[in-house]
Amino acid sequence: MNILADLFLTFAKIGSFTFGGGYAMIAMIEDACVEKKKWITHDDMMNVAVIAESTPGPIAINCATFVGYRQGGFVGAVAATIGMVLPSFLIIFVVSQFIDHFLEIGWVHSAFMGIKLAVGILILDAGLTMLKKMKKKPFRIAIVIASFAAMMIINVFALHISTITLMVTAAFVSLAAFAAGRGGETR
Repeated sequence: MNILADLFLTFAKIGSFTFGGGYAMIAMIEDACVEKKKWITHDDMMNVAVIAESTPGPIAINCATFVGYRQGGFVGAVAATIGMVLPSFLIIFVVSQFIDHFLEIGWVHSAFMGIKLAVGILILDAGLTMLKKMKKKPFRIAIVIASFAAMMIINVFALHISTITLMVTAAFVSLAAFAAGRGGETR
């Protein structure tokens, strides 16, 4: 199959059948692009997830653009990105035409409640998969534990801390560790 069509159809499938945003899509992107198609390695996937999170735009679209570029250059990036965006756009467009009455339907409301739970499970699965495949070094484990503790404290005490503040703090800690001579442990 033509790589452009394959990129478009692969990401259109992911974009069509994944609810909950980019974090929920990471597991499906990894399954399609790393396990099945072998377009990128697991290390590439972890790196692109980190980079996609820290760049403007939705993480799933950034991941699709990266994989598309890696496989088909600029045109591949466009094909993968359109494949990821188009299904969601069309679904939201149709739903928006009927939104006033849409959520009043009992089975639709129940379906969205189930989807909300499934999204949480997909996000947890993506995180655990990355954690399992991470190279286990003391500094990395300390960062994971500290990040988990910070998330729990923020959620339990309903603290309003900006995601940007957390990302800048994480970057500062990593740079400080690198500057202190622990740079070999963070790779």
